Amino acid sequence: MTSTATILNLGHKGEGVVELDGHKVFVPLTLPGETVEIAVDGDRGTLMGVIKPAESRIEPFCPHFGACGGCQLQHMDRPSYEAFKIGLVETPLRFAGIGASVTRFIDAAGDGRRRASLHARREGAGYMRLRSHEVHDLDACPILVPGLARAPDITRAVFQAVGEADVSFVASLSGLDVAIRTEKKQARVERVAPLVARFKLARLALNGEMVLQAQPPIIEMGRARVELPIGGFLQATAAAENALAEYVLGALDRKTKTVADLFCGLGPFALRLAEQRPVAAFDADKPGIAALDHARRFTKGLREITAKARDLFRDPLTQFELNYDFVVLDPPRAGAEAQVRELAKSKVRTVVMIACDPRTFARDAAILIGGGYTMSDLVAVDQFTQSTHIEIAATFRR
Repeated sequence: MTSTATILNLGHKGEGVVELDGHKVFVPLTLPGETVEIAVDGDRGTLMGVIKPAESRIEPFCPHFGACGGCQLQHMDRPSYEAFKIGLVETPLRFAGIGASVTRFIDAAGDGRRRASLHARREGAGYMRLRSHEVHDLDACPILVPGLARAPDITRAVFQAVGEADVSFVASLSGLDVAIRTEKKQARVERVAPLVARFKLARLALNGEMVLQAQPPIIEMGRARVELPIGGFLQATAAAENALAEYVLGALDRKTKTVADLFCGLGPFALRLAEQRPVAAFDADKPGIAALDHARRFTKGLREITAKARDLFRDPLTQFELNYDFVVLDPPRAGAEAQVRELAKSKVRTVVMIACDPRTFARDAAILIGGGYTMSDLVAVDQFTQSTHIEIAATFRR
């Protein structure tokens, strides 16, 4: 069924919302105020044509936009884009009873994303198509750093070697770190090993096990150089990591003597904080903790870093263990509810929370505020440009 409708607003996934016969229908690639022709299937609409475009509509910069599902917002002008991203942060906070406003919007695209995951399928190499489980074949992706320019070619070569697979890339200082994951049980190492020389890779892994390493993949974090473990978490852009680290360091004051970094990962905050203060760092990721500890031992001029593996979801630091002046936490998308509940009961003076999910951030922020903290300096850090993801930073003080 086709209909002509006017887009009312955008949902949190960046899709235009229309109302037809009292039901909401979500239409990708549209903007508020536009008159559009759509094909309707339940609560999903497919854009057939724009009859009257919004003033905020611009020409997308990527020829794959609209077919590739990797970006959703390239058709939106800059003021509308920033307003949408800020709304992603502020709206869940309002639903949680917190009337806070974003004080800064930081464009953290930098030189592009330094990590990406592409899919190797019979139909090609790239990201999933919009609203599909099929892959859109890519020749290039303009939102990636130049060092990942050959990622589609490498992904196609992986398909030739082992068939269907998901391929993760990180552009490190020493070259590309590539990790292949496939459900094919007979995937043989000798089939993929030649890719290291062919594409001059730093390292290649297959299903979590190293195949071959020409040289360790290295990332700089402050004055430290960290060797990436296979599958280690890294902020999508170097610009975002630097912006978030500057934010964390800026929240320190002269009274701060003891610091803890919770969900520390590879140590992007701990290693920089240790240039000024001793740091206790905790994370469930044992390879990440080992990489952090290795970097600590080989970096001159750092204060003491105590790095321990601990599952902060199941075994959070209790209020009695939180004997720190300053705590920074950067949990995954699930948030840090168990740990935040202990922080709310603690005597920690300052908590800096970094989050990649606005809804769990709002939940955790409400817990801290309910425990006597005041939230300030709410910042949106836009590293996942042209997508509906946003990074958040906020400071909580007693």
